[in-house]
Amino acid sequence: MSSKSQQVSVGVTKAFPCSYLDSQMEQLLVLQEERVDIALFEQLLSLGFRRSGGTIYKPQCPQCNACQPIRLPSQLFTPSRRQKRTLKNNKDLIWKIVDKQAEYHYQLYEQYINQRHSDGPMYPASKEQYQHFIGSGWLDPVFIELWKDDKLVGVAVTDILPNSLSAIYSFFAPEEHKRSLGSLLILIQCRLAKMMQKEFVYLGYQIEESSKMNYKTDYTPYQILTAQGWLQTPDEK
Repeated sequence: MSSKSQQVSVGVTKAFPCSYLDSQMEQLLVLQEERVDIALFEQLLSLGFRRSGGTIYKPQCPQCNACQPIRLPSQLFTPSRRQKRTLKNNKDLIWKIVDKQAEYHYQLYEQYINQRHSDGPMYPASKEQYQHFIGSGWLDPVFIELWKDDKLVGVAVTDILPNSLSAIYSFFAPEEHKRSLGSLLILIQCRLAKMMQKEFVYLGYQIEESSKMNYKTDYTPYQILTAQGWLQTPDEK
């Protein structure tokens, strides 16, 4: 595979227990490169790859194809009635973008993981894990912060690419769960993409059988990557 003058090689991991489906084994295609060109990374996103830290990967599971790459065409997206209520109910919050990670980001991340995801593979949170997951030596994300007065209540870690935004991870104050801040952060990323005239917002993988991963189809219209290419759903509100 190549983009301009860059060529990359891809390896395959050994199979290991899936983080989302108890009955399945997981296997990944992984790029064997320390750095990649940003344009190439965006091309890889369009082929179903993601990044975790500096590692670019794609599920290649032996007996399962439940992980479906999903993206939103940002210029076509409009909030549903429920999403409009989420926006209305959070008018007291302000959001801003910073381009450097901060200690207070990690403090919120630690609370979020340890209180809301104590049954998941990221528990217990640690600074080493956070840096490995968020940071990259070849691409610096931005941090979309949500503030309630002088209190940080949410963060969306996002890659800004030439033609798209890629949502890496979002976390929020556990005590503010009734505000639907996870949804709000996706809506903000969609709004930002539209403002910046980006074509897509990549949301990672949609897994129908996983309650933790199937919320992404609430944002319509969306596109799913299939063997026939990206297929767009009808715009149902």
